[in-house]
Amino acid sequence: MRVKGTMAILPIVIYPHPLLREQALPVETVDTTVQQLIRDMIETVHAAPGIGLAAPQVGVARQVIVVDLSVGEDPAALHALINPEILAAEGLAVEEEGCLSLPEVRVEVPRATVVTVRGLTPEGEEVILEAEGLLARVFQHEIDHLHGRLILDYLGKAQRDMIKQKLRKRQREAMKQVAQS
Repeated sequence: MRVKGTMAILPIVIYPHPLLREQALPVETVDTTVQQLIRDMIETVHAAPGIGLAAPQVGVARQVIVVDLSVGEDPAALHALINPEILAAEGLAVEEEGCLSLPEVRVEVPRATVVTVRGLTPEGEEVILEAEGLLARVFQHEIDHLHGRLILDYLGKAQRDMIKQKLRKRQREAMKQVAQS
């Protein structure tokens, strides 16, 4: 883990890690531990680089997400939400998505085109956000992670099984390489 100031790049959990299938627990108290987790998640998603990250993806089963479509270029584009929930959704678009926990996997996923999301800020204040387009899609993707849902769940059984087999094979090969070194 590389430490930079008071932030750290956390290891990203890769499928089939069981934590990716668990229901994340709500955050009861927004304290310095949660705020540090958010800072570390921001550092991690920017380093990946990615545009969204959920706490279960860094091994923490709590309802925390960070979304930054600018990948660190525009501080105003950064959203960190605690206990986020979708209040309303409308429209539908099917687009390809990737996931930091499923390297090299791309899946066509149907999502609402506009969402209203409620959550807490890192300061513990309630906020309601309206999002559309890519921002709406990323909010839905990250909130799915908090409920143990992955982009694989949007595939038919045959296609999902084929990708799972490929991912397990890649994991076995990586473990074999580690054992040989």
